[in-house]
Amino acid sequence: MGTLEGRIAVITGAGRGIGREHALLFAREGAAVVVNDLGGGNDGAGSDAGPAQEVVDEITAAGGRAVANTDNVAEWAGAKALVEQAVAEFGGLDVVVNNAGILRDAFMAGVEESQWDSVIAVHLKGHAAVLHHAAAYWKAQAKAGTPRGASVINTASASGVTVPNPGQGNYGAAKAGIAALTLVAAAELERYGVRVNAIAPIARTRLTLATPGMGALFAQEVEEGEFDAFSPANIAPLVAYLAAEKCPHTGQVFAVQGGAIQRLQGWTVAESTETDGPWTIGDIDARLAAWA
Repeated sequence: MGTLEGRIAVITGAGRGIGREHALLFAREGAAVVVNDLGGGNDGAGSDAGPAQEVVDEITAAGGRAVANTDNVAEWAGAKALVEQAVAEFGGLDVVVNNAGILRDAFMAGVEESQWDSVIAVHLKGHAAVLHHAAAYWKAQAKAGTPRGASVINTASASGVTVPNPGQGNYGAAKAGIAALTLVAAAELERYGVRVNAIAPIARTRLTLATPGMGALFAQEVEEGEFDAFSPANIAPLVAYLAAEKCPHTGQVFAVQGGAIQRLQGWTVAESTETDGPWTIGDIDARLAAWA
């Protein structure tokens, strides 16, 4: 019996790359999967039902259970339809993997409003929209006395939480927001028996290959049969672990790349100073000068 036997999952951005590997592993581990992918380009332009359906075909050919979904999760209605499809097709919802994303890199001095808005919409709003509709479903289930023991796995990035990347103000801000959203949602949804975690993955995908400076990281050729440290397939086992009903973790962000998994912590106090009276600019200058 697989780790996810009987679990019902929706996985966004599952037509290619990391999301595809999530869907394939989830199905092998016994989950029924709604494979969501709008099928657009790296920048989110266009749509194509092919990628999602191809993953579904691969899963069903191997004896698994899956259906395709091409709704736009950056829209409230699209996210609602995705959640409703899982319930209608398979009878419920136990796991949400928010993975869909795009890139529209630009330096702050030259970024266009559309570049900013589209990246924030797909990443941050896309996570929030699916999470909102799934949370509403799980809240209703819990109040009816039938809690699902559900799990959410969001997708942050090193670009937003550990290594700010010039040219990715929109992407980094969205990913940092996703990390914060994860902690808030974990605190809110615990009462309904729902766990919420996030990963910050690095793997060889069409998005990372399009990121300046990342190509060199993946340049080393891997001989057939050797461990490919940056294969997207290396990310999926952690996500499957976090999706399992008995997994103990919630409110955590895990970095995962190559052969390493790290538990991350957010902003912490590095220095501190206090006063017994009102602050003055001069006093602040004298105290904080040592921190520069």
